[in-house]
Amino acid sequence: MEREDDCLEEVEKPSRYLGSEVNVVRKDPGRVRLRVALAFPDLYEIGTSHFGMQILYHVLNREPAIAAERVYAPAEDLEALLRERGARLCSLESRTPLEAFDWVGFSLLYELNYTNLLTMLELGGIPLLAAERDERHPLVLAGGPATCNPEPVADFFDALVVGDGEETVLELARAWLSWKEGGGGGGRGALLSRWARIEGVYIPAFYRPRWDEHGFPHLEPLRPEAPAAVRRAVLADLEPAAFPDRPIVPFGKPVHDRLRIEVARGCSRGCRFCQAGMLYRPVRERSPERLLDLAARSLAATGYEELSLLSLSTGDYGCLVPLLERLIARHGEERVAVSLPSLRAGTLSRPLMELIGSVRKTGFTIAPEAGSQRLRDAINKNVDEAEIFDTVREAFRAGWDLIKLYFMVGLPTETEADRIALVDLVRGLAALRGPGGRRGRLHVSLAVFIPKPHTPFQWAAQLSLEESRRVLRDLRERLSFRNVEVKWQNPEMSFLEGVFARGDRRLSRVLLAAYRRGCRFDGWGDRLRLERWLEAFAECGVDPGFYTSRPRQRFEPFPWDRIDIRVDRDYLWGEWEKALRGERTGDCRSGVCNACGCCDFERIRPRLQTAVASAAAPASPPPPPSRPERTPVTVQVFYSRTGPARFFGHLELVHIIHRALRRAGIPLVFSEGFHPKPRVAFDDPLPTGMESEEESFTVRLARELPPGEIVRRLNVELPEGLRAHGESRSPRPQDPCRRYRVRFPAGVPERLRQGFDPGREVSVAGRSGRLKKFTLGDMLRHLRFVGRDTVEFTLCRAGGASLRPGELLAIAFALAPADLAGARFLKLRPESA
Repeated sequence: MEREDDCLEEVEKPSRYLGSEVNVVRKDPGRVRLRVALAFPDLYEIGTSHFGMQILYHVLNREPAIAAERVYAPAEDLEALLRERGARLCSLESRTPLEAFDWVGFSLLYELNYTNLLTMLELGGIPLLAAERDERHPLVLAGGPATCNPEPVADFFDALVVGDGEETVLELARAWLSWKEGGGGGGRGALLSRWARIEGVYIPAFYRPRWDEHGFPHLEPLRPEAPAAVRRAVLADLEPAAFPDRPIVPFGKPVHDRLRIEVARGCSRGCRFCQAGMLYRPVRERSPERLLDLAARSLAATGYEELSLLSLSTGDYGCLVPLLERLIARHGEERVAVSLPSLRAGTLSRPLMELIGSVRKTGFTIAPEAGSQRLRDAINKNVDEAEIFDTVREAFRAGWDLIKLYFMVGLPTETEADRIALVDLVRGLAALRGPGGRRGRLHVSLAVFIPKPHTPFQWAAQLSLEESRRVLRDLRERLSFRNVEVKWQNPEMSFLEGVFARGDRRLSRVLLAAYRRGCRFDGWGDRLRLERWLEAFAECGVDPGFYTSRPRQRFEPFPWDRIDIRVDRDYLWGEWEKALRGERTGDCRSGVCNACGCCDFERIRPRLQTAVASAAAPASPPPPPSRPERTPVTVQVFYSRTGPARFFGHLELVHIIHRALRRAGIPLVFSEGFHPKPRVAFDDPLPTGMESEEESFTVRLARELPPGEIVRRLNVELPEGLRAHGESRSPRPQDPCRRYRVRFPAGVPERLRQGFDPGREVSVAGRSGRLKKFTLGDMLRHLRFVGRDTVEFTLCRAGGASLRPGELLAIAFALAPADLAGARFLKLRPESA
């Protein structure tokens, strides 16, 4: 059986599958007792940005008896190769097929990833349905926000974790180790019975679904250990909780390419559309001291140039301004910028904006959600129009030229007047001006509201697909203002997400049918094929409109009724009624409890930070970092790129070396302006897949270091396949000729042995599109054969043309693509070096 790493030469972005990133954890499989594959059902670039998976990776790998490894959904090109060759999907760290693990644990963040998890199971050699698996197969688990309604995917999992996973996953592991030490008596059923007694663990096989005469679902417990309702697990206090201080630094360009530190969990605002605001109650904040320590250690271990303070409502963090002051005072000279996620208008003061922009102006996003004050009151978005205008006005004055705004359409009680108000709000904001009367730019994002489980709006209907298309089309036309760019979520995606967010176990059949029709990456707008989904619904006799298009009655059974998120259903109904009346509910952070039912005020209670140690910096932004007093030193650094490093693209390589320089503590000189960058310049980029014995880059140092110190420090920080081997204070000019060695796995092609005409003139298009003429013998020199499978030659620039080695061989010897397939190119070290 082949493995996925046998296919890397043939796929786009092979660095996705290397598993050799900075801060990975590799353990000897023979020295651990439990092996866990942490699986994310989307591409590497998406999954590596999910800090929940990084937390579990850290928590599990701290245990000597446990090894946790990662696996992400393969892109379509790799999936096709794996199926064609009968190869298995493997973990990144040890290249172990999924079927060889004890557990495979999925992160379920988004309903439109469900077909991808089926892809991963099947490619990993694991039967899709839990009922078809036995002792030979891994246990398949899941956690994440989508488990608050696990029913659409319940048939595929042995167990699901509802709520915070840090403590629960260790309880599961301890129960598994104890069961295993006892010889596994009673089989998997005995283990699942133990797991069912752990708070927050749902065992789907212990409940039988039935549907009444109205089509409403009911789940009947089959075992005495199956609780009437599975209560959400809550991590009561974040302060002592494990959090990764050496997070993995992804290759490539992940969605969130920055260090992310969770300042708080939970939100007290009570927005009635927001599922996360209900699922993660109560608010639990980390102390500034803990956050400062995490930031310092994590920045040193990663080399990131941006730090994001993450929570559902970061602007509400009790010590935000003092925390920002201290972070910038500590890390500003290293040009580390601090960014905040989507912020609430009204929480952004001018001093806070100046602090955020003092190093680098990072993204600026606010979410009014609705255009009219009436509708904002109905959804309990406690912000008024004046606060929105003040926030955007101050941001433009503080130097931001781009503000992102998020709105939803189809909110409960929404009318045409509310949509007109949205257009008027954007028009007014677009008229605001920054310094010198310059207009700022607005990026407006529109999304269709989805009534999610466990929210006050779970009783609401969702806009139909046809109406969603009409409303979005109309708003896009009305929002055609100068300096306003409008983006929108595909309404077909919102339709499908709504069905699976509110669905029951009948949808597992639909999911399988759609998967067999080739549905993959449904959360990517260009890949969703709604017609295939509609065919799957029809084949299974399931009406998707049953789940989305009708309002619900107060006591109607919901598929998610067996899940207790600790927020009372009566409280949610009361909030629904208040929404219909347009009444607000206050923020319980102010001290007035809203009696949602979540807190017991002993173990589970709000934990807020209201004071900072006296070491806080003054309440004004620090001055910009000063320029170095010494004359900068320019150094040329030489390095090799071999083995797995040949799969890095040029931009990936630039990021890798920039961050390695930061981790190594190299004193860098930075560019000026809004986006300071280290002054590092690279040679011409190598093609992905090519190895080199010597490349170089030049770096400007703020102060001199002893000879050889850069090489020594860098080699501690570079990933496998990259190695620095020399440095020079007198930069060496680039040689117009370089030697190459090419190894052909099936032997040197016969055409290549037949020779070429060195006098032949060739014309190729240059980068500008103009034709460049050269003589073959001027560009291709010193060709010689080394054994039956290897050739060496020198490539020189000629006639202003520049070709890659493979291109030159193809032209000179009329080689077909098949002749070059699998050929391994190595750029040799210059003879003069």
